[in-house]
Amino acid sequence: MFKSVLVANRGEIACRVFRTAKRMGIRTIAVYSEADAHALHVQEADEAILIGPAAARESYLVAEKVLAAAKQTGAEAIHPGYGFLSENAEFAEAVVAAGMIWIGAPPASIRAMGLKDAAKKLMVEAGVPVTPGYMGEDQSPDRLKSEADAIGYPVLIKAVAGGGGKGMRRVDASDAFLDALASCQREAASSFGDDRVLIEKYILSPRHIEVQVFGDSHGEVVHLYERDCSLQRRHQKVIEEAPAPGMDPATREAVTSAAVKAAKAVNYVGAGTIEFIADASEGLKADRIWFMEMNTRLQVEHPVTESITGVDLVEWQFRAAAGEPVPLKQADIPLNGWAMEARLYAEDPANGFLPSIGKLEHFVLPADIRVDTGVYAGGEVSQFYDPMIAKLIVHEDTREAAAERLAEACAEVEVWPVKTNAGFLTRLLRHPRFVAADVDTGLIAAEAEGLVAVNDPDIDIAAIALAAEDEWHARTYFKGADRASPFEGLPGATFGFRLNGPPSASYGARVAGRPVVLPVLTDTTDGFEWRIGADQASAEVLHQQVRVGDRVFNWAYGDDHTDILFVDGEAIAVAWRGGIADRAGSAGAASDGALRAPMPGKIVATPAKAGDAVTKGQPIIVLEAMKMEHALTAPFDGVVGEIGYAVGDQVGADAVLAKVAENS
Repeated sequence: MFKSVLVANRGEIACRVFRTAKRMGIRTIAVYSEADAHALHVQEADEAILIGPAAARESYLVAEKVLAAAKQTGAEAIHPGYGFLSENAEFAEAVVAAGMIWIGAPPASIRAMGLKDAAKKLMVEAGVPVTPGYMGEDQSPDRLKSEADAIGYPVLIKAVAGGGGKGMRRVDASDAFLDALASCQREAASSFGDDRVLIEKYILSPRHIEVQVFGDSHGEVVHLYERDCSLQRRHQKVIEEAPAPGMDPATREAVTSAAVKAAKAVNYVGAGTIEFIADASEGLKADRIWFMEMNTRLQVEHPVTESITGVDLVEWQFRAAAGEPVPLKQADIPLNGWAMEARLYAEDPANGFLPSIGKLEHFVLPADIRVDTGVYAGGEVSQFYDPMIAKLIVHEDTREAAAERLAEACAEVEVWPVKTNAGFLTRLLRHPRFVAADVDTGLIAAEAEGLVAVNDPDIDIAAIALAAEDEWHARTYFKGADRASPFEGLPGATFGFRLNGPPSASYGARVAGRPVVLPVLTDTTDGFEWRIGADQASAEVLHQQVRVGDRVFNWAYGDDHTDILFVDGEAIAVAWRGGIADRAGSAGAASDGALRAPMPGKIVATPAKAGDAVTKGQPIIVLEAMKMEHALTAPFDGVVGEIGYAVGDQVGADAVLAKVAENS
C-alpha cells in the first residue's frame, strides 16, 4: 500500500478521502486555490500546496499544476475525488506516466464511457438496453431540431461530456428547442470544454436508478446494490436513498446484472456508477429500465451505499489502485436497512434557488448523524465553486424511519446569513408523496409551491415574542432615550408598554421582511412571557430559545437590529428595531422591477430586449455564476425598460442588470 496520497480536489470530498487515508495511516496532501487558503480541506491535510488563482480553470482544472504539487510533496498516489479532473483520461495517463498511482478508473474506461453518445453505442453492442434518441455527429441546430421533432416531445438535450446535472435541458415543444439548445451548449462548453449534445426521449414518469459497481485489476466486478436518486431539481440530485423503493428481487437482479455487464464491457477497475432511467408509470419493471450513462468516479451520494453495505468505498479504491482484489465476493456483500442522504446547498429556495455566498457567521449541523462537509463556522462560501456545503446521511432499519430521521436532521440545521435549502429539504422529506414512496424526477417541480412556501403561524407568534422581549430590554436598560419603537408607524400598529401592569396593545415586528401585527398581553410576572392573540397563545422567550406551546425554536443574535429564529431548517430574520431583514432576499426579481445580480458573474444571454412586453416569470437576462446558468425573470407582467449590460460583461453582486415596468 502507498504511504501518501494527494487529493486533486477541494471541499467535502477532499475531507472525506482524507478521513479514510488518516485511518489507514496514509499521509494526506491537499491542493488549494487562493480562494481556498483557509478552507477546511487545507486545514485537515498533513500538507497543502497552493496551485493558483480562485478560478478553477486556473487552479483545480490545470493538470500540470496538480502534478507539480504531487512531485513537490513526494505524493505516491493521486485521488481525483469527483468533478474537476476526475474523469479526465489525459490527466490519469499523466499521473501514471509520472510514476504515481492513479486512484481511479483506467484511462481507456474513462474514454469509453466519458462521451455519452459513444457510451450508449457501446452498451447497445454489449446488450444493455438504452433509451431511444439521437447520438449523431451532425451537430447543426437544424439537424438536432429535426431529430428532436422526429423523436417527439418532450425530449432531453444532454451534453455528451456532461455530468452533475450541467448541460441538460428538458424541451417540451418544438418552438422552444433552439433557445434551450443554445443555453445547453453554452453551459456545456463552459463546464466541460465541449458543446456537443445528444437528444433523448424524455420519460414522463421517470425514476433515476443507479447501481454502484466496483472492479479490480484481476477481472472481478461486483455491484453494491442500487440507489434511487429521483428527487432532482434542474437535473441535480437533492435526496438520494438506498435501496430503491419498490425494487423487487427480480428487477434488482436484472438491473444489477446489466450494470455489471456494462462495467465488464470496458474492463472497469475501481468505483463506478451505472445510471439508468426507469419508466415508473406502472412501478419498477426490468423491461422499462434503460441505461443512461456511466460515471467513472466516486459519486457524491456514495455514503448511502456505504451505509447499507458497511463498506468504505474509498478504502476499496485505495486497495484496488494498489493492485489488490475486490475485498468481498458478490454473495458476501450485505444489504442492511435503509439509508438516505440530503444535499445541503447554499442557495435561496424563496428566490428561485439562486446560490448564496458569504461568511458562515452561524453554522450548526446535526451532531448525531453522519455529516460530510467541507466548510465550518466562520468560513466562507465562495462564488467560484459548487454551492453544496454539506451532505446529511442517515441509516435506519426502515425507509419510514430513515425519512423521518433525515427530516429531523434537516430541521436542526442552523445557518446564517448564508441562505440554505434546509427548510425546503425538511418539507420535501415530510411531503406525503415522498413518505409514500410516490417519487419521480418531476416531484419537486410539481410540488414546488408548497415545498418553497413557509406557512407556519407559530413563526409569527415566536417572532412577536422575540421582538417584544428585545423591546422590553431596550426600554428597560436604555431608558428609551432616542429609541423610538420600530413598531410605531407600521400599518395598524400601536405600541403600549408598562412594566407594572398588563396593557392592551398591538405589537408588531418585521418577520422575513413583512410587518406582522398581533394583539399582545404581557404577563405581569417578569415580562418574559407574552400571550398573543384572541386565543391567548403563549410564547416564552428563553436563553436562545422561544417556546410556543409545545414547540421550541432556537434563536441567535444577528446584529443590533435583528434576531434570527431557526425553524424547521429555515432562518427567519426578525427585525425589531428599525432594521429590515428579509429571509427571501432582494436579489433576482424585485418588487420594484429591478433585476439584481445575486452574486458576481458573467452575462451570457439577454432573451428579452428593451421595449419588449413580458409576462411574469419570463427570462430577461441570464447570468453564469458558480458553474451554472441562472435566469433572472420578470417579477410581473410588464415592459422591459432598460438592460444595463451586454453579453460577455462581468457584473458584481447586487448590480441592477435590467428593469421591468409593471403594466398599469
